[in-house]
Amino acid sequence: MSMIRKPAVSDLFYPEDADSLQQMVTGYLDSAMQDGQSPKALIAPHAGYIYSGPIAASAYAGLYTAANRISRVVLIGPSHRVPFYGLATSGADYFRTPLGDIPIDRQTIQTLEALPQVTCLEAAHTQEHSLEVQLPFLQVVLREFSLVPLVVGDASGDQVAEVLARAWGGEETLIVISSDLSHYHDYVTAQRMDKATSDAIVTLHPERLDYEDACGRIPVQGLLLEAKRLGLYGKLVDLRNSGDTAGSKDRVVGYGAYIFTRSEAA
Repeated sequence: MSMIRKPAVSDLFYPEDADSLQQMVTGYLDSAMQDGQSPKALIAPHAGYIYSGPIAASAYAGLYTAANRISRVVLIGPSHRVPFYGLATSGADYFRTPLGDIPIDRQTIQTLEALPQVTCLEAAHTQEHSLEVQLPFLQVVLREFSLVPLVVGDASGDQVAEVLARAWGGEETLIVISSDLSHYHDYVTAQRMDKATSDAIVTLHPERLDYEDACGRIPVQGLLLEAKRLGLYGKLVDLRNSGDTAGSKDRVVGYGAYIFTRSEAA
């Protein structure tokens, strides 16, 4: 019998009804800022869709032109609930959303588990939202793909970069990093902090990212290290916060959408 990781935050972060979810995600994508370049890697936020959905869509909208060639997604996000060392894989055969079941790339996961910092820890995935909220966007844009899901606990950017190097693949593989930016500052402070974080991300300077700059700081650092080693270019596609979308401006959470390409973005 297949093991399925079931949704943990449907009807909380996004609609539980498949038609409503499809309509919401499609609407965000249709309204998103179109960059025109298909990324090898991207960074997208992971809050409730009414807050971060429009910004996340800006990262995913450029994938439509690459949908026919992308068959595997390596998805990495931070742990919010379970403390552990290193990076956690899942033993599931499928990850489920209201839009259907996504097959897990067991072969790649076995390869990654040969690294000392990678272990299978189901508890890290069971209630984790950072990966889950990215999946409906991927399902709408790519339709069919296999997934390599990784949750990051107590790890370093170098350890994440080593994992990425092993799973990087070719044009068939998309790398997705799930991260929000600053948390619970006033609107003006958040704008200032998130602008500095964005500058560090697009110029591939992981050492400039501090603890309060992004909840997915370690996964982001790992991507930046590997992107710099391989000569990729970073670009900011969208930068807003919850005060711009569906919240007050007193205490906001920052959201950024970034893409990484093999040639310099226009």
